[in-house]
Amino acid sequence: MDKIVITGGCGFIGSHLTDFLFKKFKKTQFIILDKLTYAANKKYLKNISNHKRVKIVVGDINNSNLLLKLTFKTDLLIHLAAESHVDRSFNSVKKFISTNVQGTRNVLDACRINKVKRIIHVSTDEVYGEIYRGSFVENNSLNPTNPYASTKAAAEMIINGYKKSFKMDINIVRSNNIFGTRQYPEKIIPICCYNILNNRKILIHGSGNQKRTFLYVDDFSKAIFLIINNWKSNEIYNIGSNFEYKIVDIVHLILEKFNKNFDQSTDFVKDRFFNDFRYSVNIKKIKRLKWKPKVRVEDKIDDIIKWYKNNIKLFQKIKGN
Repeated sequence: MDKIVITGGCGFIGSHLTDFLFKKFKKTQFIILDKLTYAANKKYLKNISNHKRVKIVVGDINNSNLLLKLTFKTDLLIHLAAESHVDRSFNSVKKFISTNVQGTRNVLDACRINKVKRIIHVSTDEVYGEIYRGSFVENNSLNPTNPYASTKAAAEMIINGYKKSFKMDINIVRSNNIFGTRQYPEKIIPICCYNILNNRKILIHGSGNQKRTFLYVDDFSKAIFLIINNWKSNEIYNIGSNFEYKIVDIVHLILEKFNKNFDQSTDFVKDRFFNDFRYSVNIKKIKRLKWKPKVRVEDKIDDIIKWYKNNIKLFQKIKGN
């Protein structure tokens, strides 16, 4: 493979995936397109950014001319660029539509014009909506319940149209909550670390009994690598784990690591406008590629806390959870 383009490659997931694939594809050129919003940082790619096989381009996926230039003679495009925080989506619907829907359409058009051979679109398990028992399989209907998830589902509908109309080869992956270092302090694990390190209370929405399943970022990267190497046209893969936690359990775990008292370190606040109780995806399909999730939150929480202690200055002052 001569050339891979990754959108959103300076963000949390994108930078880890880029690091991982750079080591696997030793002769491939990597073009990283990132707008460098609040959640991204060039420093995340410091280990490879100066290599001759890597080019980081600061730009917006809504810049059609730039996309056309960057995707010329591209073998694979991985589309990660997105607005992804549910809480922000309630008050920034237009922005989420612009990036997640219109931006995805622009990426597809550039790939269509330049005849990009393969595309991987990174979606989310939230497009299915909540599920109290069991797990969603890939052919279940989409039923998003918040603006963020709705824009990701809308992007998938556009992709489906492009696959059918323009015969484009696009794989979609839908993932659980992904955790690891480099994640901006707005998701549950990094915001807990950030608030404790800044002597602030952790705010827990509603009861805190909502259930979330967590997937380690390196496990996710390994799954993407296997999808690339075992390519099947126009597939959809759930990438997840069975490592399920209540939100309050995650908070307890992190507070224990900091030797902090739960009651003194937390405040329960009014819940979101709508807060799905539980997400869960069936991962039998991706397991057929000889992949399985290995890392639990407990396995890496010490390393994650250490990283935030050492890199807390990377983040601008945050006003709230």
